[in-house]
Amino acid sequence: MSQEDEIKELTQKIEDLKTHIHDITTQNSDQQYLTNQSDQNTKVVIGLKQRRILKGHFGKIYACHWAQDSRHLVSASQDGKLIIWNGFTTNKVHAIPLRSSWVMTCAYSPSGGMVACGGLDNLCSVYKLPNGKDPVTSSGHMQGKTYAELAQHEGYLSCCRFIGDGEIITSSGDSTCILWDVELKTPKAIFNDHNGDVMSVSIFDRSGQFVSGSCDATAKIWDHRKNKQCVGTYHGHESDINSVSYCPEYGDVFATGSDDSSCLLFSTKAKRQINKYCDVKILCGITSVAFTKSGKALFAGYDDYNCYGWDTCKATLVDQLMGHENRVSSLGVSPDGKALCTGSWDTLLKIWA
Repeated sequence: MSQEDEIKELTQKIEDLKTHIHDITTQNSDQQYLTNQSDQNTKVVIGLKQRRILKGHFGKIYACHWAQDSRHLVSASQDGKLIIWNGFTTNKVHAIPLRSSWVMTCAYSPSGGMVACGGLDNLCSVYKLPNGKDPVTSSGHMQGKTYAELAQHEGYLSCCRFIGDGEIITSSGDSTCILWDVELKTPKAIFNDHNGDVMSVSIFDRSGQFVSGSCDATAKIWDHRKNKQCVGTYHGHESDINSVSYCPEYGDVFATGSDDSSCLLFSTKAKRQINKYCDVKILCGITSVAFTKSGKALFAGYDDYNCYGWDTCKATLVDQLMGHENRVSSLGVSPDGKALCTGSWDTLLKIWA
């Protein structure tokens, strides 16, 4: 055998070994996650009941987000208001009048000291909440200007999420995501690997990564700490991805919700899809997704006015939350895992537990 033939043979053996290692790694990653889920004998949360109704908006609600204290939450409506709620008492704590009523997203900072929003004005507006010394009117309306207006996107702002009080990530219809320095009001990094509107982001800060979902039907994982580049692209949907969510318990697992009427579960270890959530009777699009704290169930908001709960391991439908009179546009599970909030175009927020 010539030296050239020997090199070819060894090269082929190396490629075969690489393929074999990849297959084993993928199989083990899938089995490890699903086994961890099935080994835990506690029952999947089902049968949630409506506990609170938050009334106060006069326009379609487009977004809501819980504070870390699991008591307060912020909601954004096209009535031109951001409202800070006490989820226990249903009281409105603050109401923030917006310069543009065409708002699409809102977010609470980890410290609870700031909220942010954005929409068709292409801006991310950040507000500092009163600390007891700041002026507030008798009606609860905050006075004063925005703390920061972050202007760089060339399209509408679809989603924003704080990393800390000093950093926030935004996604836009201009196909990019931006990491901002809030205090300096300047971009720290621009992530531009998508080929369509980026509709949603979810952060898992323990890994220094975030996931984005786009109208190009892909989800991408980004490293926002080190190389600030795309580290993974995930296919599987047949239409726009409207929402993405990391699993709080498993940072290597995230879910996506799409206009193709399905939710998909992806593993970053396996680097592929590991489960799918759909039903032949559910033919409408999905607006939002969120895991329970344990990761055992995945909730999704749908255009058919309902919120459905799925068993993440068995991919079976385990709950249906009915009560809204228009599309469920947003939802979120409280950080302590004890409550689910749904926001709808019917102008109401509902808390389930």
